[in-house]
Amino acid sequence: MGHNGLMSATPEKYVDTASSPRFNDYDRMAEGYTTENETSLTNAYYERPAMLELAGNVSGRRILDAGCGSGPLFSELRNRGAIVTGVDASAGMLEQARQRLGPDADLQVADLANPLPFPDEAFDDVIASLVLHYLEDWGPTLAELRRVLKPGGRLLVSVHHPFGITLMQHMAGEKFKYFETCSRTDEWTRGGQTVQMRFWDRPLHAMTEAFTAAGFRISVISEPPFVPEARELFPEELREITGTRFLSFLFFVLEAS
Repeated sequence: MGHNGLMSATPEKYVDTASSPRFNDYDRMAEGYTTENETSLTNAYYERPAMLELAGNVSGRRILDAGCGSGPLFSELRNRGAIVTGVDASAGMLEQARQRLGPDADLQVADLANPLPFPDEAFDDVIASLVLHYLEDWGPTLAELRRVLKPGGRLLVSVHHPFGITLMQHMAGEKFKYFETCSRTDEWTRGGQTVQMRFWDRPLHAMTEAFTAAGFRISVISEPPFVPEARELFPEELREITGTRFLSFLFFVLEAS
């Protein structure tokens, strides 16, 4: 369940955390978020295609979709022959996933900040799509994801691009904070519902150190292009982009050592 995060000349709106007691309320905006996610540039024509490209041939592989949201990646992986289990902290988003995937889909409410309800070495792959940036401390979560992976299994991750976040903050007139791990708040409106969102930003070295400390070997760090048809579908959003890439998300393929 990720931020539709194309970095542009318009900085995000920052909100005062003291006046926002509830953050990341996906239950409240589940339907509106799902609708937008289906066709948005950064989700439908950038992040999901990139993640599926990195996953490659998944036929017969047992995959945990960690933070599955309304299930678009779950659906694509299942169509490619994977045996998929989805977890998400939001019951509202899982209801959207159930409508998409049918009653037999393996979907469970689970918060990635807590222990996962699976035995050791239960999965060949884990996909954490646009979810780790909601967590202040990656250590316990990565340890759990490593635990449920078979030796040699893969963890595929996408997160906000740390340089893009720093550039966005610079354009908003904020001080340079790239090397800090700190919270950032934003205000989203989806389907008429306005929700306060909190993210945790960290520099690249903090990400890679967390991965290796949890027992992962970094196989790929990717800054992929958007899909070619996006240029015609989103001419205004991509008007100032001369190539096939923009600053939005950063992708990793990690191997459980």
